[in-house]
Amino acid sequence: MTVCATDAVTQVEARIADKIGSQRFNVWFKNATRFLFTDQYCRVNAPNHFISDWIERHFSDTILEAIEEVTGHRYTLSFAIDPLLAKDLRKKQPDRQLDFVTHNPERLARQPRHPGQVIARPRLKGKLSSFVVGASNRMAHAAAVAVAEAPGKTYNPLFIHGGCGLGKTHLLQGICNHLTEHAPQLTWKYVSGEEFTNDFVFSVRAREEGAFREQYRNLDVLIIDDVHFFANKRGTQEEFLNTFKSIDAAGKQIVLASDAHPKMIGHFSESLVSRFLSGMVVRVDSPDVAVRAEVLRRRASLLQVDIGEAVIMHIAENFRANIRELEGALLKVVAQAQVMGQPITVSLAERAMRDLVRQTAPVVVLSDIETVVAIFFGLTPADLHTSRKSRTIALARGIAMYLARKHTGMSFPEIGRYMGNKNHSTVILACRRIGKILKASEPARWMTPAGQREQDLNVLVEELEEQLGLVSADKEQSIAGAA
Repeated sequence: MTVCATDAVTQVEARIADKIGSQRFNVWFKNATRFLFTDQYCRVNAPNHFISDWIERHFSDTILEAIEEVTGHRYTLSFAIDPLLAKDLRKKQPDRQLDFVTHNPERLARQPRHPGQVIARPRLKGKLSSFVVGASNRMAHAAAVAVAEAPGKTYNPLFIHGGCGLGKTHLLQGICNHLTEHAPQLTWKYVSGEEFTNDFVFSVRAREEGAFREQYRNLDVLIIDDVHFFANKRGTQEEFLNTFKSIDAAGKQIVLASDAHPKMIGHFSESLVSRFLSGMVVRVDSPDVAVRAEVLRRRASLLQVDIGEAVIMHIAENFRANIRELEGALLKVVAQAQVMGQPITVSLAERAMRDLVRQTAPVVVLSDIETVVAIFFGLTPADLHTSRKSRTIALARGIAMYLARKHTGMSFPEIGRYMGNKNHSTVILACRRIGKILKASEPARWMTPAGQREQDLNVLVEELEEQLGLVSADKEQSIAGAA
């Protein structure tokens, strides 16, 4: 592992400040982030999910540009939560961030419209026509098309779930774009679970609950991505349930997406779960090799580069996790060919992807493992990184470490460093403890707001692996090996 020198990090921060301005840098980066460089990755640590998600959505390209200008190398960004950074935040920093978001143009564009006022539609990339359909996502795509063509008539609510980077957001945005093109008279709103929560919190603080409800309950279609963000937020859940009832009673459409099945989201009210299950719940699985190859063909066409079928299949067979990782590998290959002035061949692709094949999967998979495990137990990945040893956190942390060791190939020290700088012996003991419970077929016990919960750990681990798409990936590898 190589860590970038302190002066280089300082230079990167200075470049970022130059690009986005000192005000925004002080609000989002100063005392709120820490950069860590390992091999081809730059890990951006933040004190909480709010800051981490905002930086990822708004400043990723700027960070990458700054890093490349300083180091001369192209890095891949990885975002993580470091609770220790919260201690470094100035007391007024969260208020400054809240004020910034409150007056941000993106938020102002989402304010309720007044009579005669025209609100511009947000620009969304995903289109149903450009979605690559295969066995892993055919049902989800068909349901999305049905909803887009006849909102409120067929699947209501529609709940799409699956791992990160598998196309859930693409389908949701595709519905929005279809409505804009074919039903412009309908009003729709597309937000993330975090944005809905922030809007609700802002309305309460500003005593504008009426405006908030007018904005969300008088819609023809409400689409919310990452709805698992509502876990452990009782006030938000109650408000959303009332919004849900209002829209549903009017015969209007609700579409939701999450990284986990409704029953796999911890600390969700039974009323919400039952509402979700009353409609269509459909899963998006990891793409098979045919889908991955077609995604690469279309991406190559958009890039206007000539890539042979042998190269397409080589990339498709080496990157199984998700579409984002797949497209990142293609971009790396294209960039390598352009820099070297050579045609894109299998040999060049192997050289260009050597680091990605060795390093990308563990970081991405462990991040996904943390997310899925945390969602199930009603926690956040930051909770798993802390030193707290409550029964629930200790069990969740142990399961995450066990799955990381089983599926990523990362060493005990690597897992420990990634999960809050834990000692490697802590990871070893956690894996042994989980393994012992699994071997004895003993139940796992943890606490929830409703009291103690108990479940067979073997069943629980299998459900989490299915949520991660690891089961289907293992099956695909077995089939490939047999062939």
